[in-house]
Amino acid sequence: RYHKIPRNPYNPNHFTGGSSSGSAAAVAAGLCPVAIGTDGGGSVRIPASFCGVVGLKGTFGRISCHGSLPLSYSTVSVGPICTSVADAAIVYSILAEPDLLYPYGLKQPKATLSDMCAPDLKGLKLGVDWTVFKACDAEVLSVCEKVVKHLQSLGASVVEVSLPEMEEARVAHVICILSEMRDFLQPDFNKHFHEMNLETRASLALASQFTALDYIKANRQRTRSMRFLQEIFSTVNCILTPAVPCTAPRIYESDLLTGSNDMSFTIRSMRFMQLGNLTGIPGLVVPIGYSTAGLPISLQVMAKWWDEAVLLRIGLKLEQFRDQTKKPSIYYDILA
Repeated sequence: RYHKIPRNPYNPNHFTGGSSSGSAAAVAAGLCPVAIGTDGGGSVRIPASFCGVVGLKGTFGRISCHGSLPLSYSTVSVGPICTSVADAAIVYSILAEPDLLYPYGLKQPKATLSDMCAPDLKGLKLGVDWTVFKACDAEVLSVCEKVVKHLQSLGASVVEVSLPEMEEARVAHVICILSEMRDFLQPDFNKHFHEMNLETRASLALASQFTALDYIKANRQRTRSMRFLQEIFSTVNCILTPAVPCTAPRIYESDLLTGSNDMSFTIRSMRFMQLGNLTGIPGLVVPIGYSTAGLPISLQVMAKWWDEAVLLRIGLKLEQFRDQTKKPSIYYDILA
């Protein structure tokens, strides 16, 4: 309503993804080398994927959220959006440290970039739940399967894992993030309801129907999901998924007038994201190719809590798979 719809630099008739949409578009278009996003349900990783740039969601508490609006205190992590994994590593190494003004990250282990520049991936075990992995468009799946083989060729081994109760985790995440957003936005919901976008009204109205019992049960599921991941990460170093099941959707004329509220697509675009937000594990998305229409396709790597270093190590090798980086149709060379 106030800022209109950001355009995807690879095709201005397509969306950028949300909600750090302007951040990803600005980096992809060359307007800045790095932007900071908040990721409560994929809001760094989805726009980074749609816009063909690198997005890192740190472990919950790793990077201080002090200074950002506390929309959802239990699901949101801060992270950089950059054009390269090396840039993301630099920004991460600067931001990742305890902050007395942000208590959730006070007892974190020291951030390192150990073995990030190792020449190969020997010794690493990459976990893949193929049922989950294949729940995406054929074009996305084709590129993602090829990149898994590329990582194997560099010495990594692929281990089949099972990600249990993914639907329960998805529902639990929705209940947690919307309940917390509804709590924080209570004054706005009461005083500025008619100034809000239609999709914002719908989300907050839905959140109004959740009960304290719903929220408690959702957090019990969070504990279960974290326990499952502890077991999985005792056998593998990371989990691989496509970043988003599809490429950036088209913008229609009606979207420019009223906004877009396609809930089925929103749920689908978050499919591989919500587990990381519910449990707090870190995730990195790296562009690995393009669709026949020229829109970016990305892979996601998730690791155990505080192990961002292994994400960046694998991310560098994912960049090697992408034999070319196509310049967006909208690009500004600010150093020229």
